[in-house]
Amino acid sequence: MSDRNKGILLLLVSSFGFAMMAAFVKLSGDLPTVQKTMFRNAVSAVISFGFVMFYKERLFGKKENQKFLLLRSALGTLGILFYFYAIDHLVLSDADMLNKLSPFLLIIFSALFLKERARTFQVVAIIIAFIGTLLIIKPQFSIETIPYISGLLSAIFAAGAYTVLRVLGQKEKFYTVVFYFSFFSTVVLLPFVIMFYEPMATKQLIYLLLAGVFATLGQFGITMAYKFAPAREISIFFYSTVVYSALISIILFGQVPGLLSILGYIIIFSASFYMFLRNNHEAKIEKKASRTSN
Repeated sequence: MSDRNKGILLLLVSSFGFAMMAAFVKLSGDLPTVQKTMFRNAVSAVISFGFVMFYKERLFGKKENQKFLLLRSALGTLGILFYFYAIDHLVLSDADMLNKLSPFLLIIFSALFLKERARTFQVVAIIIAFIGTLLIIKPQFSIETIPYISGLLSAIFAAGAYTVLRVLGQKEKFYTVVFYFSFFSTVVLLPFVIMFYEPMATKQLIYLLLAGVFATLGQFGITMAYKFAPAREISIFFYSTVVYSALISIILFGQVPGLLSILGYIIIFSASFYMFLRNNHEAKIEKKASRTSN
């Protein structure tokens, strides 16, 4: 199997992991969002701790990377809190697609904070994706809009976390970053969980533990996928999680996305596919120019 196909396969596995995580979070029922988030991240912390110990790496990273690790963890924690709130109050595929706006927002943040020039086709893709977002959210001045705004905020904070990861680059091992983030969020959320704790049935606890296991599968899968192939070549396959989420919504929860939402999915996916094709086209031109100059 080629490295590119390995990357695609890992990304499909990662997407399935994240879709199942969202399903188990929703199945766990009417529990506080902070409680769900802490249990999910506590499981990730235990699993990633095992990896760090096995490879004999630093648990909390290098001293010079602390500010980036802290910022990545804070942004990631806020992103998950908003995402879980959206999962609890929206059709699963709606919450997932809003969260999938993060790659487009990453382009904006990279331009603002990393001084990376956004290309014209990327700006076009962002505008198209924003139009698709409006169809999913269906803006109106009512309390029903709050979960959609929460889904959008989850994408904003996720994009912020990914921007910091870009800065970290290869400075830290991926399992160290996952452990740091999971441990940070568990410690920060623990006081709130104690204050607002709601007793759980055994079934609810099992669902949250499974959410943590599948979340870790998703995190490790996506990290390993991008080691086999560049994001520009395979990132489009990460949108398969929306297909998984839509099927889970229908089968497990009897929730069918509305026509406007489905149209929004198609528009956002089309924007991503357009960007995917243009990125590959630009890469081929650069490769050809490099060969000519040599």
